Amino acid sequence: MRTLLYFSIGILFGITMFKSEAASWFRIYEMFQFNAFHMYGIIGSALFCGAIITFVLKKFNVNSVVDGEPIVIPSKESGWKRYLFGGVFFGFGWAISGACPGPMFTVLGAGFLPILVVIASATLGTFCYGLLQKKIPH
Repeated sequence: MRTLLYFSIGILFGITMFKSEAASWFRIYEMFQFNAFHMYGIIGSALFCGAIITFVLKKFNVNSVVDGEPIVIPSKESGWKRYLFGGVFFGFGWAISGACPGPMFTVLGAGFLPILVVIASATLGTFCYGLLQKKIPH
C-alpha cells in the first residue's frame, strides 16, 4: 500500500513539474540568463513552503513512524563550506544538463530519451560522492 502511495505522489509531482514548465530546458536556460522570473517563482515558492512545513514539524515534534521506529527531522551540522561547494557543483550540473534531479525523470516520462545520459551521469556522480564522502573535509 505504501508503494502505491509513493508512486501516486511521484506521478502527481511529475505532472506538476511538467505543467508548470519546471522541467523545460528553455525555462531553465531563461533562468540562468536572468531573463524571466518563472523558475525563480517556482523555486522560491517551494523553498518558502518547505521552510514553513519543516518549522512546524520541528516545533510540534511531529514525526513519522516507519517499521515501528519514529523518524525525527535531525538538526543540520554547522558550517558553510560543504553547502557552498555542493551548491556550486549542483548548479554546474544543472546549468550544463538543463535539468535537476526531479525534472530529469519528468522529462524521461515525457518521452525525451536523451535525458538517459543525464540520469546515468547523475547516478555516477552520486556513486562517486558516496565513495569519496569520508575523504572530503567538513
